[in-house]
Amino acid sequence: MLAHYSQSVHHLLPVWSHMGNENWCMIGYHSVSVLADAITKGLPIDRQEAIRAMISSSNVPYYDHTDAYKQLGYVPFDDSPTSASITLENAYEDWTIYHTALLMGDRQTAETYRKRALSYKNVFKPGLGFACPRYKDGSWKEDINLLSTHGQGFIEGNAWNYSFYVPQAPSDLLRLMGGNRSFINKLDSLFTMHLPDEFFAQTEDVTREGLLGTYVHGNEPSHHIPYLYNWTTEPWKAQYWIREIMNRMYRNNIDGLCGNDDCGQMSAWYIFSAMGFYPVCPGTDQYVIGTPYLPYMKVNLENGNTFVIKADKVNDKNRYIKSVTLNGKPYKKAYITHQDIMNGGELVFQMTSSPNKKRQFTAEEKPYSLVE
Repeated sequence: MLAHYSQSVHHLLPVWSHMGNENWCMIGYHSVSVLADAITKGLPIDRQEAIRAMISSSNVPYYDHTDAYKQLGYVPFDDSPTSASITLENAYEDWTIYHTALLMGDRQTAETYRKRALSYKNVFKPGLGFACPRYKDGSWKEDINLLSTHGQGFIEGNAWNYSFYVPQAPSDLLRLMGGNRSFINKLDSLFTMHLPDEFFAQTEDVTREGLLGTYVHGNEPSHHIPYLYNWTTEPWKAQYWIREIMNRMYRNNIDGLCGNDDCGQMSAWYIFSAMGFYPVCPGTDQYVIGTPYLPYMKVNLENGNTFVIKADKVNDKNRYIKSVTLNGKPYKKAYITHQDIMNGGELVFQMTSSPNKKRQFTAEEKPYSLVE
């Protein structure tokens, strides 16, 4: 990626590179998240070159209306039919630059990108509780259809799925969606409400097999959504829905994979989720705990250590977490860190057939969320 940047006429990390050339497929400058995650987790890359590449990639004025995004704090619907999704994805990517600059002690750059990372706020229409496209003059699209994937400001997704795309600040997303109870109700509805065929009939790669209610597992921007219950007072619901997704969306038949594997992401979600945790916000050092799928897994690490995950008696019925220990000690957090894994050891889940509704998390025990 860094070699591509160094040779790019656009001074841009790869967006969707084929044979050394860009074909500009999809949106955003997602390579920055890969570099940020590598730096956070201590991979041996040139950090100074990486941060230069990240900053350059986020400032190409003619790419995906970055000029307007920087000026207004959002991509206007006048300029792009997928303006809301670009804004949401750019805001997360800007967060990865903020976090990397902070790690490297560059507070001036960090502050610039902290403000940009909050741009998601600018596409949440007051009173609506969902992301919505808006025009250059600040006005909002009035007749938004929250279920439709066409002409609503999003790319290969609708407002119901894309509005949850604020992985860098789930606690604030909860506020924007009306608070804890409203947020839980929206998550519940996403997984249970019926999506009529008309809303995905013309959408590439999405069929009925890839739907769980209106949740679209076949489209990767939704993959973190079931884990968002961990920021609420009902984290046990993540444990229910993650196992439902694993059972329904991954099957040994001709339509067993419910969407394009897209560089391995569908498979990566499965492997992480089977271990019982998932990187909701790449660029942090945290993996948010979901629920394990198998009674025993062993990870052989590059440093020679091993990390073992145990969940005796786990099955479709015993899908709920009663308690957790890490290396024999009670573990109360809703996440584990990359260093926890690399140190080696044993993560043990005690499973039960009914939700442990008392297992909730304090603000300190919840995973990362950017605060203003």
